[in-house]
Amino acid sequence: MENRKTLRNAIRKKRLSLSPQFQQEASKSLLLTLSSHSKIKAADHIAIYLSNDGELDTLPFIRWCWENNKHVYLPVLHPFCKGYLLFLKYTENTEMIKNQYGILEPKLNVNLIKLPHTLDIMFTPLVAFDDKGSRLGMGGGFYDRTLQHWFESFKTNKEALPYPIGLAHNCQQTPKIPREIWDIPLPEIITPSKQFIF
Repeated sequence: MENRKTLRNAIRKKRLSLSPQFQQEASKSLLLTLSSHSKIKAADHIAIYLSNDGELDTLPFIRWCWENNKHVYLPVLHPFCKGYLLFLKYTENTEMIKNQYGILEPKLNVNLIKLPHTLDIMFTPLVAFDDKGSRLGMGGGFYDRTLQHWFESFKTNKEALPYPIGLAHNCQQTPKIPREIWDIPLPEIITPSKQFIF
């Protein structure tokens, strides 16, 4: 666990040191890749997150989704099941509040909830990744829990939904992630310059 913590801190520090201009260029490159991705072009319901802590800026892509009539959903901390996420529809008019981590999320409205298995794509944040598709998150396990059901289905059905894609800066790649049994590997990770399929 100490190795994971050290790695997480080192990569976060590296990511936070990226200049605003670098971030802007990286976000433009990401948008080009995502907007030409066959699975994304075919998708109607896309879960993504608002960037935080030096993450790749997802807003240009969110705007592209709206312009192309795709439904966008953001993660919301589950109010009753600690450690789990809900996904709520997100539009330009969505009322937002800050969660316990200081991250903006849609104000809870049960009518706007979309169940994970009814989403086409789920973009996952990550702190670090390796060439096996292993993902190191912030340590809360939210996405590992959310994707557990998908992972079990994916073993026998490669079309299982939602299809998860990790997003990261190139500097977040590391030779090897120290894996834990609960970690869910991703089938695909996209950086501003490369698309990794595992």
